Amino acid sequence: MLRGRLTHGRAVFAMIVATLMWSTAGVVTRRLHGAGSFEATFWRSFFNAAALVLLLGALRGWRELSTTLRHGGATLWLSGLCWAVMFTAFMIAITMTTVANVLVTMASAPLLTALFAGAALGHRLPARTWAAVVVAGVGIAWMYAHEFAAADTRQFVGIAVAAGVPIAAAVNWTVIQKSGRGDGDLLPAVLIGAVLSCMATIMPSWPLATSAHDLSLLALLGVGQLAIPCLIAVTAARVLSAPEAALLSLLEIIFGVTWTWLGAAETPSPQVLVGGTLVVGALVANESLALRRSR
Repeated sequence: MLRGRLTHGRAVFAMIVATLMWSTAGVVTRRLHGAGSFEATFWRSFFNAAALVLLLGALRGWRELSTTLRHGGATLWLSGLCWAVMFTAFMIAITMTTVANVLVTMASAPLLTALFAGAALGHRLPARTWAAVVVAGVGIAWMYAHEFAAADTRQFVGIAVAAGVPIAAAVNWTVIQKSGRGDGDLLPAVLIGAVLSCMATIMPSWPLATSAHDLSLLALLGVGQLAIPCLIAVTAARVLSAPEAALLSLLEIIFGVTWTWLGAAETPSPQVLVGGTLVVGALVANESLALRRSR
């Protein structure tokens, strides 16, 4: 329905808006006063789920949404499980390490997807992708080695938890490709993921004692940083090619690091800048060549 109304230029603009909204997670999280990792994750996922119920119900109709959730099959629920891992791992990681560490680690998702899809779907990976994987791996290893050498266990664990996000994202995209249902049929999986994330974190969060200040910020994250931009991105992805979408999604790293630098005085370390440059540079080169070839 929306595809016919969305031009390529508007799709690019919509994707930029989505990355801008996603990138607010770090700076908003740094404004929390007392909510712990699990409690912040629970409330963010709770407000995300509540918003998605309302938005998907309004866009698709309550009966259609209910039917999809009941009869979506294993693919829908596996995709929902991947979303749950992404929602949970991201929020826990961002409370344990720097925003830059988390975002740079997440940037490996497109390259991991290429590897997973190659193994699961039998796709032959071009030499440029293998080269990008090696370079990005060096960048991530550089970051990990620095945290390990600094004996900062919490930072190191935070990066390790953040690695769950690109791994789950790669599995999710491979599952969608294998099912042949990449046109938005699995959008309710985002709702399933939010609900599963709530269920996984409510017990470690108990008793829920979040202040009104923190609740308002977590509601902002659940609705404005997750639910709405997810719907925008899915709509834009129907028009954009995969390399275009991957390149535009990198703006989240630039925006996110900038917001926390300016709004929370969180300056990225030289090791993160070097590692991030390797990861992002490898991805930009790989996706740019893919986009050029497709054209």
